Amino acid sequence: MWKEIQNLLQMSEQSNHKLEGSFIPLPAKKNDKMGTPDPGEIIEVTVRLRRKKELPTGVKKVKVMSRKNYQKNYASSQKDADKVEAFAHGHGLTTVEVSLPRRSVILKGTLSDFENAFNTSVQKVDNFRALTSEVQVPKSLSNVITGVFGFDNRPAARPMFQVAKKNGKIVSHAASPQSFYPNQLAKLYGFPTKVTGKGECIGIIELGGGFRQVDITNYFKSLKIAAPAVKAISIDGATNSPTTADSADGEVMLDIEVAGAIANQALIAVYFAPNTDKGFLDAITTAVHDANNKPSVISISWGAAEVNWTPQAMDNFNEAFKTAAALGVTICVAAGDSGSADGETDGKVHVDFPSSSPYALACGGTSLKVSKNKISSETVWNDAADSASGGGVSTYFPLADYQAKAKVPLEIDTKFKGRGFPDVAADADPNTGYKVLVDGQQLVIGGTSAVAPLMAGLVALFNEKYNKPVGFIHPQIYANPALCRDITSGNNKTTTANTGYVAGPGWDACTGWGVLFNLAAGT
Repeated sequence: MWKEIQNLLQMSEQSNHKLEGSFIPLPAKKNDKMGTPDPGEIIEVTVRLRRKKELPTGVKKVKVMSRKNYQKNYASSQKDADKVEAFAHGHGLTTVEVSLPRRSVILKGTLSDFENAFNTSVQKVDNFRALTSEVQVPKSLSNVITGVFGFDNRPAARPMFQVAKKNGKIVSHAASPQSFYPNQLAKLYGFPTKVTGKGECIGIIELGGGFRQVDITNYFKSLKIAAPAVKAISIDGATNSPTTADSADGEVMLDIEVAGAIANQALIAVYFAPNTDKGFLDAITTAVHDANNKPSVISISWGAAEVNWTPQAMDNFNEAFKTAAALGVTICVAAGDSGSADGETDGKVHVDFPSSSPYALACGGTSLKVSKNKISSETVWNDAADSASGGGVSTYFPLADYQAKAKVPLEIDTKFKGRGFPDVAADADPNTGYKVLVDGQQLVIGGTSAVAPLMAGLVALFNEKYNKPVGFIHPQIYANPALCRDITSGNNKTTTANTGYVAGPGWDACTGWGVLFNLAAGT
């Protein structure tokens, strides 16, 4: 082993290789306080490794395989992991964890040792670390390492939930007659009955906040249905940490209560991770490869505009979702809550990631009206610039092959022929939102954050009904538009230039194909 270390150390003295896409310039913010971080700070870094061999290209027909087959053929090799460990140990770093299925080596050491090992530099921005240059790896490892995460610990994503308010005050359940409990929406949307998600596990990714069991117990008691079993799983030191109703607890409880109300006999595994690109990715890969809980569907309600992500992050997230598809795990992701601008202020259209991944079931938002217990109308959710369904065309991921006949338009600003999304949609308007209980407080919450767990619950129902995972359902949906009720009215224009996308017959970049309500027809 030590001889190998010495040999690899010699190789490490060769010219370094820039890990392309590992760095993007800091966005200029007038109030940022710059400084020098503590070189002795102990940090952890996740090194992502290549596969033994690549998964088949193309997403139209993903072949589901067993975990055993995946690990044998498509995980990382022990040889590659040993090479990375040897290089790291030669620079004074230690190994925290090696996972070949997750294709990751987690390392620990001082910031200074990491900077020296990867020939990069870090600066302090407010209370966070941020890279100032691309990460470099030894030339001998340039084809082994696909990403290095952990230098930058700025918040990577924001939750996609919105609390209903009127005149600045929180709206209670009683004061919101057009809001719904999730099981009421399930009935309105015609979700399958006589199934409860029994035997399934719904994974939920959270980057902050927490839940209290008393809230879960009391909420489901009010619904007069048994509460689901909820399990907290710690990633990278993050824990279930509830605080107050106006915190990320709103996201956590919304996700649990919506998914649980749809599939109350499913196990709900909540993966708590730090809000960093490293934490986010580590949570996803942990959930996908969780051999104990085995989630068959994963709900993600956090994201940020594509322009705020490094290419290495988007590539590695996408590969994790690709793995999920190969293992039969459905990934449901909120499409964003700020319309066509996605919270950016440059006047251009933007889309949210990770929902823009072609392997993510991107969930857009609608606003609905109900009369006599029936939906009387449903349109694109668009209340304001910061309260509207995300959607559009990716500037990073090309048009997915399953979208060949969907008539996806070119991206408005760049004219890029990209992946269009969302794929499906459901109620997201906080004015017609979801009745939930957060830290003992009754709230009505909307946002595409609610649609992701709603779809995750639906998938769990079908997984139980057919005794097999629905898995990567995009080809089914795009080949059978009748699985969805089309939303043809409204738009998601929120840019200062009043640009964006308009709903109409068929697929559109506001609500996709519409509300998924008849999946059984395509199975």
